[in-house]
Amino acid sequence: MFFVYILKSLKDYRYYYGSTENLESRIEHHNKGKVKSTKNRKPFILHYKETFYTRKEAMSRERFFKSIDGYLWLKENKVV
Repeated sequence: MFFVYILKSLKDYRYYYGSTENLESRIEHHNKGKVKSTKNRKPFILHYKETFYTRKEAMSRERFFKSIDGYLWLKENKVV
């Protein structure tokens, strides 16, 4: 299984979008400061996730979330 996730920073209340095969481990990496793009924004909580059978599906959904259409979808569905 593959996951697309949205983390919320408890420091600056901004969101981070990502995808992974091991969600628990990935969140732990973010909170330990092992991810360069988020190390100054920790700690994080899991705000939202979706599950997919393939990496390709998960990466496609992550790209969608990072697009303007994806952002609008997230707002319309009250995710962010």
